[in-house]
Amino acid sequence: MGKVVLVTGAARQLGGRFVRRVQRDPGVDRVIAVDAVPPEHRLGGAEFVRADIRQPAIARVLAEHRVDTVVHLDVTGTPLGTGGRTSVKETNVIGTMQLLGACQKSPTVRRLVVKSSTSVYGSAPRDPAVFTETTPPKSLPSGGFAKDAVEVEGYVRGFARRRPDVAVCVLRFANILGPAADSPLAEYLALPVLPTVFGYDPRLQFVHEDDVIDVLLIAADEPRRGTLNSGTFNVAGEGVLLLSQCSRRLGRPTVPVPLPAVTWVGSALRTVGMTDFSPEQIRLLTHGRVVSTDQMRGTLGFEPTYTTAQAFADFARSRGAGLLPPEVAAHAVDRLSTAVRTLASKERS
Repeated sequence: MGKVVLVTGAARQLGGRFVRRVQRDPGVDRVIAVDAVPPEHRLGGAEFVRADIRQPAIARVLAEHRVDTVVHLDVTGTPLGTGGRTSVKETNVIGTMQLLGACQKSPTVRRLVVKSSTSVYGSAPRDPAVFTETTPPKSLPSGGFAKDAVEVEGYVRGFARRRPDVAVCVLRFANILGPAADSPLAEYLALPVLPTVFGYDPRLQFVHEDDVIDVLLIAADEPRRGTLNSGTFNVAGEGVLLLSQCSRRLGRPTVPVPLPAVTWVGSALRTVGMTDFSPEQIRLLTHGRVVSTDQMRGTLGFEPTYTTAQAFADFARSRGAGLLPPEVAAHAVDRLSTAVRTLASKERS
């Protein structure tokens, strides 16, 4: 008998893609796709079970199908359909608590994979240049999806202590981008004009959605020779991009806003339903965040196909041309940089 894999968040694009892909693994016998709403995309040969992970009924699903591998992807920063922030938080936090409680009682569960985020490190002015998996945050996230992710990881650590016989893998993803990306940052980057924090140009990392699927497959399987897929791992493409580079490559002009006014701008954007400008999102767009991926490569044995720049380029192609053609923006910036250097040289002489 092969493995029985249960995947939460199957109605989302990422969850649906993983459900379709993991079925092709020769070691997998059955895939149980779970979500509170029916998916609009196909799930291949997977069995869809309509269940809300916030309810105790999820324990019955684990027992009925004798699930041995749980891949928890229903931890997200964006609502599905008409749900709001309250619904998202309940699914992230309460849903994870119920799911872990069900896993703890299940005698068949042997592996748990949890989708998390590098947002657990927060974003602060005195942050280290690079976060490792063991670096404590200077300031814990105070709200939004980042706070949800911190709470989720706390519950997962408690579960790992209570069930040491279960292999637990937590994947802290950098900002996920790609043609189907539906994260708050993807929504922000899709705006026709990007509000930025005046005086700041944060460093950002991205991971392509294709690489997300590939690393989830590694985490859900038995470890390969010389690797270990139990533990906590940062997952990001190589390299970084500045927010100013992102805006030029998208062809979208920026509007620098003084920091005290950014909160007001975020409230206005939320009112019209354009994007989630939570306090943690504002901190990311102010101070940025960069994580080390040494453990991902050396211990987990995963090498992303896409660099940060390549992941962003694929995302940019899917969004179409912005108001300002990238080549025009780049030329203008180059001319401005040359003029500044020339002026500085003349002043020194």
